[in-house]
Amino acid sequence: MKKSLFSLLLVCGCIYGSVAQDVKTLHETAQNYLRDGDYQNAIIVLGKALEVEPTNKEFLKDLLFANYLKRDFAKAIEIGKPLVDREDSDLRSFQLLGLVYKQIAEFKECEKMYKKGLKKFPAAGVLYSEYGELLASKDTDNAIKQWEKGIDADVNFSTNYYYVTKYYAQTGELLWSMLYGEMFLNLESYTSKSNEIKVLLLDQYKKFYSSNDQKDNFFAVKSNAFTNNVARAMIRQQEQANLGITPETLTAIRTRFILDWYDKYADKHPFRLFDHQRQLLQEGYFESYNQWLFGAATNNDNYQKWQKDHSDDMSGFLNFIRQKIFKIPPGQQYRNF
Repeated sequence: MKKSLFSLLLVCGCIYGSVAQDVKTLHETAQNYLRDGDYQNAIIVLGKALEVEPTNKEFLKDLLFANYLKRDFAKAIEIGKPLVDREDSDLRSFQLLGLVYKQIAEFKECEKMYKKGLKKFPAAGVLYSEYGELLASKDTDNAIKQWEKGIDADVNFSTNYYYVTKYYAQTGELLWSMLYGEMFLNLESYTSKSNEIKVLLLDQYKKFYSSNDQKDNFFAVKSNAFTNNVARAMIRQQEQANLGITPETLTAIRTRFILDWYDKYADKHPFRLFDHQRQLLQEGYFESYNQWLFGAATNNDNYQKWQKDHSDDMSGFLNFIRQKIFKIPPGQQYRNF
């Protein structure tokens, strides 16, 4: 009797293991179809996997995504709504359903969903970013609030910096556009967005040093002590800027700015970006850093030549920033003070 029972349990265990393995194989097959762009086959295979495990969250998310890619948005919503309502819903579920709602311009439902997601995941910078992107076409004032909240909630998530950099460039807040832009470039260094922000950052420096009216804006009622002190330290470099805004003059301007900042203001306003600049200056990489930021945006041919002529310097700088990851501590969001 005991032998028979043991044999039965062994057989059941083998069957269970076989089923689990089969479901895993089905999931992997479906993901391969997704990667190959064969969305219909991915949907078929995921359906088979869900027959075995009908509540499997990973299978359901992939099925939602497959239907989104297949442009069957009604089916994607049918899958996605109960998915975000689950007690164990995750961040990716909200992101995927957000993609669907945005695709069909279902603004109200999408906004409601993001609010629900942020209640559940209040530290999710990515949800603030995507919610702000949704609002940007209709309510830019609220969009910037979401991106700023995203920076407060998840200070090292890069995309919120990207959006606020562009927003403040468009609204004429040069200082914050410059600060956020450079922080973004240190958080997200090698993407198409990075190239876009490098061009914008160079343009903001040119605007700052070409107009007294622009500089006066930093001392408006909305400014705070941090903003005013950054502006004062930058304005003191005007004489060097009168020679033109190039990677070479910006290296000189920004070197003098850092020396001035740490002489007069750093104790009052600790700021990771300026600490990073000072460390690069101390390590002998500040010229390479400024070429990396501004060189291609100024003149790509000249930048390529500079890299060739200074290959050891550039190689040392790139190794340094790869090894020392740029991380911003909380409590330095002076924009909101």
